[in-house]
Amino acid sequence: MNSSWVLRVDGLGKRYGRGCGLCSKNTGPLAGANSCANCGSILACTNVSFDLLPGETLGIVGESGSGKSTVLRCLFLDEEPTWGSAYLSGFHHGERDIFTASPPERRELRAATMGLAYQNPAAGLNLHITAGGNIAERLLNVRVRSVAEIRDRAGYLLRRTEVPHDRMDDIPAHFSGGMQQRVQLAKVMANNPSVLLLDELTTGLDVSVQAGVLDLVRELQEQLHIAMVVVSHDLGVIRLLAGRTMVMKDGQVVESGLTDQVLEDPHHPYTQLLVASMT
Repeated sequence: MNSSWVLRVDGLGKRYGRGCGLCSKNTGPLAGANSCANCGSILACTNVSFDLLPGETLGIVGESGSGKSTVLRCLFLDEEPTWGSAYLSGFHHGERDIFTASPPERRELRAATMGLAYQNPAAGLNLHITAGGNIAERLLNVRVRSVAEIRDRAGYLLRRTEVPHDRMDDIPAHFSGGMQQRVQLAKVMANNPSVLLLDELTTGLDVSVQAGVLDLVRELQEQLHIAMVVVSHDLGVIRLLAGRTMVMKDGQVVESGLTDQVLEDPHHPYTQLLVASMT
């Protein structure tokens, strides 16, 4: 069994549309677009590769349309990639591409091995069942059946994510956006995933709420040593959470390295623009 990485991604790409022989020439950072002028196809991401180490947090940063969220959706099997492969150390000892998994294996991967916290918590929660019920739903997917065990686990996770215990039986539709994000975090962590994917977790939240959610994520990562991929357009979020960073533009990775190095001494002109926009 592989012990050096928990997730390996090789040449991941996603195209929307039929594609043509000019797509690669007409898209990407040099072309300044991810839509092919000849056939109209969109190359949301192309040739994305990385290893994620145990307990590591990798940041992916870029503007809207850069392809970073598409990478997460492909890895969580929400989207079918057009190219590439991905391996999890806990799936067939890291020797089998997760994109070849059968439907039951895919359900198991999504329920037990990976967790994805969506930018819009409504995509990751059932807003019309209780906060505790959302966590129970995920536990039931891995065949936890004891009501007492489920309720204890739900209470523990909600406490860890700073959701008041007396709100466990309230429905998230009545919660604030920040509280919904906390419930979503509790839900995705219910089965101790080996890889946690976070997609623009603080977008749309008030600044004070953002700070609380980010502090919570950092605390949970340090205590539980979960490997995470954090997608954000906000370099401040990436600086706070990620030890290593990839910068994406028009579907491609244009720069990568240790976060401090990328942000303090950016080499690619696009990264330089992003960093300058922070000052």
